Amino acid sequence: MSLNDDIALLSTVPLFHEIGEDKLRLIAFGAERRKLQPGQMLFREKTPADCAFVVASGKFELTRADRNGPPQTIGAAGRGTLLGELAMVTAVSRSMTAIALDNAEVIRINRPLFRRMLEEYPEIAGIVRERIAANLAEINAGLGKIAGRFAD
Repeated sequence: MSLNDDIALLSTVPLFHEIGEDKLRLIAFGAERRKLQPGQMLFREKTPADCAFVVASGKFELTRADRNGPPQTIGAAGRGTLLGELAMVTAVSRSMTAIALDNAEVIRINRPLFRRMLEEYPEIAGIVRERIAANLAEINAGLGKIAGRFAD
């Protein structure tokens, strides 16, 4: 794929919607591509995360460990999905395992690259802050819905 293809793909990712093409070009230029075969693990739950991945092609099964048995499928990720976005800004552990279901390719955006973008373009930091706040609000709303199940 060309740099322009990567820029077009990155522009479809919700976190990057408001970031201009010139800045997406810098991210695409500094990012790495990685190919995976069916059954190959992209990352494992509870391991340290130092980057995020944008799915460029293929599909990934997302699983999470279950205390009482084998891992449970929690979803799938296809083209344009950003996996591990918090890892671009802070040290975190993977919250799930991602395994390629078919031939797949990802764009790897490492933390130093993204932090450099945040330092050089403070407006990106505002976009990321808004996205994280929206994610936390969504999680909080979800917790509020299930909290009633545990009340007497």
